[in-house]
Amino acid sequence: MNAPAQFVDRRQVRRNFARAAASYDEAAVLQREIGKRMLERLDYVRIEPQRVLDLGCGTGASLTALHERYPGALVIGADPCLPMLRVGQRQHSRLRWLLPFLRSHRSPLLAAEASALPLPAQSIGLLWSNLMLHWLDDPLPAFREANRLLEVGGLLMFSTFGPDTLKELRASFGDGYVHTQRFTDMHDYGDMLVECGFTDPVMDAEVLTMTYARLDDLLADLRRSGSACAMQARRRGLTGRSTWAATRAAYAQCAREGRLPATYEVIYGHAWKSQPRKMADGRTIVRFDPHQRLR
Repeated sequence: MNAPAQFVDRRQVRRNFARAAASYDEAAVLQREIGKRMLERLDYVRIEPQRVLDLGCGTGASLTALHERYPGALVIGADPCLPMLRVGQRQHSRLRWLLPFLRSHRSPLLAAEASALPLPAQSIGLLWSNLMLHWLDDPLPAFREANRLLEVGGLLMFSTFGPDTLKELRASFGDGYVHTQRFTDMHDYGDMLVECGFTDPVMDAEVLTMTYARLDDLLADLRRSGSACAMQARRRGLTGRSTWAATRAAYAQCAREGRLPATYEVIYGHAWKSQPRKMADGRTIVRFDPHQRLR
């Protein structure tokens, strides 16, 4: 327990999702629902991007929907977990034969980290990210990279989890270890967006609740969707029987009508890439209107 609780073990994140690649689509009910709600928010945005990037695409659940919404766009998927991308590639190949509108579309898939993407600057019109940010130790480099990739007037749209996520599970363990990810406050994300050069950030949140018959069912869902804890300060060895018994008893106190709740605070955010006011070397950009007289 020497590692600080705030540090994310990125290798463990990749291992968790690699192990869950085959079971992810069956288990990721919540992830699909949040992706659907993100898509509905695009109804209120007037944008026709030529290139769309799904950052943290996993098995590509959102790629088909993005293709359908923007049929003229090149839709690219990026994720650091190669086994997830391989599953997504096989599924997309099958879907191309089932869905006529996909037959003329291909989604390039990139195995890459969110902070270092092998794409040119100002090449993306819409950068989409569903439930990826809380797996990063620091979202700032990813936001800076998103700002680099987006063309002027391009849109960043994302979802992630907030601090109340899995609060029942977190409170039920009393062994001194970390058992859930660290989740960042909505307002902190807004501040990060401004710091990274985005304009007009809009943040909001909602609370969704999943219910389970047993604690073991919740833990199985987390494992099968790759969502098990990947913090440096997690327990590395086996959890003893007495600890499990105490945890189950504590969680049972949260039961409602015979079901155990699991709270998810879902944060949604979007922001625009504006014209930069300074050059990379710090010089200020000043534009003159030749039709406007100096006074």
